[in-house]
Amino acid sequence: MEDHNTANLSEPASPANSVASAEIAAEFAALSVEEKEQRRAEWSQELARVEEEINTLRTVLASKTRHASDLKRKLGITVWKEVTDDMNQGLKNLKESTVYQRTESVLKSTGEKTASVFGSITSGISSKLSQMKNSESMRSIEASVGSAYENVKALSSVVRWRSLIR
Repeated sequence: MEDHNTANLSEPASPANSVASAEIAAEFAALSVEEKEQRRAEWSQELARVEEEINTLRTVLASKTRHASDLKRKLGITVWKEVTDDMNQGLKNLKESTVYQRTESVLKSTGEKTASVFGSITSGISSKLSQMKNSESMRSIEASVGSAYENVKALSSVVRWRSLIR
């Protein structure tokens, strides 16, 4: 069964094809019936030759592909190794590209600036917390909390002592 891949002349793919198709159609229409039949026969023969060449090339390509696979197997080259090598080469090419290098530089600079900003923020927060800790208000709160704790502690020992007495 032959596979005929012919273009549809009534639906050209582009304006250039439309002009070419119109010219071919006009030229073909100008031929006599015998000339049209002769052209069709020539085209059919040429198409058969071309399709036979395509099939031969496919057969040769399949044979060469099998032979290459056999050689790779004998050399210990696996599909996984080929994929890994291709990926490594792709990554190497990417890292060597100027776009990657520029992107890496921008990201590095952005990271450094971000670290600097966060460093100054945390430094500022630490400084403020230290100031708060040493402030008179904080000392007063610490004293109040401390004395409240001591009072609760004393109260709980009194309660325990009373429960022992009873």
